[in-house]
Amino acid sequence: MWTWIVSILVFIALLGIFTLIISKVEKNARNLTYAALFAALTAIGAWIKIPLPYVPFTMQVFFAIFSGILLGSRLGLLSQLVYILIGLIGVPVFTQGGGIGYIFQPTFGYLIGFAAAAYVTGLIVERLNKNTFTTYLVAALPGIAVIYLCGVPYLYIINALYLTKAFTFKMAVYYGFSLSIIGDLVSCIILCSIAPSIVKALAASKLLKRGN
Repeated sequence: MWTWIVSILVFIALLGIFTLIISKVEKNARNLTYAALFAALTAIGAWIKIPLPYVPFTMQVFFAIFSGILLGSRLGLLSQLVYILIGLIGVPVFTQGGGIGYIFQPTFGYLIGFAAAAYVTGLIVERLNKNTFTTYLVAALPGIAVIYLCGVPYLYIINALYLTKAFTFKMAVYYGFSLSIIGDLVSCIILCSIAPSIVKALAASKLLKRGN
């Protein structure tokens, strides 16, 4: 019973953040399309994966960071909240399905990390305000750090305390960080290499506007 109460409270909190953020972004077709697009890309990224014990390697980190780089802090965060909320209402967009009970899946912390990372990455890009590889790398690395700072402790807490498995924090670091960080860094470097050209092309076509 208590798990349902906690799940509902978390869902309400996420919905509240979503409502707050959407009230602060310019609600036009372009912005809503971008938010929906990156929610869909993050969902697709869940199925582009390499199976690993406990935490599979997926392309979700790539798309979460990309949303922050391309859309900025608020709209990037909004796109990831759309993804999370869609999954929590039951649409099977997560790596292991969906539903409000997913909050008690060991990997749910990474999903929260995606939203936080999109915001942090986007905020740094907005502050630096330069369309360069260095700018995007400087913004993306803290974003990746945020994902793991949310994901690894959550992985440990759910496995060790909720599921009562023989699961140590050292195991959480190994399975939740060490096995996948190299892949995430490589994909991050690739992303930061192509992002300037993508941003330039979209800006030239008047399909991208910063400061949302």
